[in-house]
Amino acid sequence: MGNLKKQYSLVVVISLLAVQVMRSEAKIPAIIVFGDSSVDAGNNNYIPTVARSNFEPYGRDFQGGRPTGRFSNGRITTDFISESMGLKPTIPAYLDPSYNISDFAVGVSFASAATGYDNATSDVLSVIPLWKQLEFYNNYQTRLKAYLGEANANQRISQSLYLISIGTNDFLENYYTVPGRSSEYNITQYQSFLAGIAQNFITKLYHLGARKISLGGLPPMGCMPLERSTNLMGGNNCVERYNNVAIDFNSKLNGLVPKLNQQLPGLHLVFSNPYNILLHIIKNPSLYGFEVTAMACCATGMYEMGYACSQSNLFTCTNADKYVFWDSFHTTQKTNQIIANYVVKSLLYKMN
Repeated sequence: MGNLKKQYSLVVVISLLAVQVMRSEAKIPAIIVFGDSSVDAGNNNYIPTVARSNFEPYGRDFQGGRPTGRFSNGRITTDFISESMGLKPTIPAYLDPSYNISDFAVGVSFASAATGYDNATSDVLSVIPLWKQLEFYNNYQTRLKAYLGEANANQRISQSLYLISIGTNDFLENYYTVPGRSSEYNITQYQSFLAGIAQNFITKLYHLGARKISLGGLPPMGCMPLERSTNLMGGNNCVERYNNVAIDFNSKLNGLVPKLNQQLPGLHLVFSNPYNILLHIIKNPSLYGFEVTAMACCATGMYEMGYACSQSNLFTCTNADKYVFWDSFHTTQKTNQIIANYVVKSLLYKMN
């Protein structure tokens, strides 16, 4: 028994040292983020939309217990990725006036909750479309060059890690909810339409100087509490149809990787897939210290997110670490950390 304890202690020490080495030898000078609510650090606080989370109980486990506009009880995956790369523990929202270019020079998020690849998706709740996020990034480059000087800024732009996390809303908040795209495309055609937008976006980023890009896939979106709660005929289990759509779309996105890496000299594009790790957490919660997977922490845990996730709701759980999901659509800080660690250790460490 004593030997086992010593071996375990040795593994822990080695693991901690490995983390410290990764942090101390960081080669990535900044992390640039594009996407939706999975990575929005609060940009929606500064635009006229109802897709917001800058109120309690959101952020109750964030430093200082304050709501920031992140759709979680605390930090999101990109925050943990930044910290693991030896950078700051949080990545600020570009539209937040309390930060300046010196903050954004090491990390910035242009993401907007409720947006998608499809412009029609961003129109649903009047949020920032992907093309507008790219415009903000153009403006950011101008500010960065004024701050660092053109040569240093260009070097930072090429060495930074670009994270893209988007697509769930295109299906759940647009295609399957709002009349329009479903009459224009069947689901396979729509997936190809979105993948084409993803390819164009990555190509534009490349021509703006980006070289290290992580293209994020879709989670098992049929297992979100909102979808399970409405799956009455299926016994409130995961909606397999939506999960299969996520798998198929992820396959299309993954197919872009070798294609674009070959077409664009010097590009290092990788596909970061959260699907398998999140599904494993949902199916094996006790392995990760979770107790509840089908319902969220906030309110009744079945339907609420955004303004419906109110501080005064008596049903909100007291310990979010027992829950995989924070609200009916978004994961808890603990889940975000597990996913971030998985993605870094299995893939992104190669970018550093």
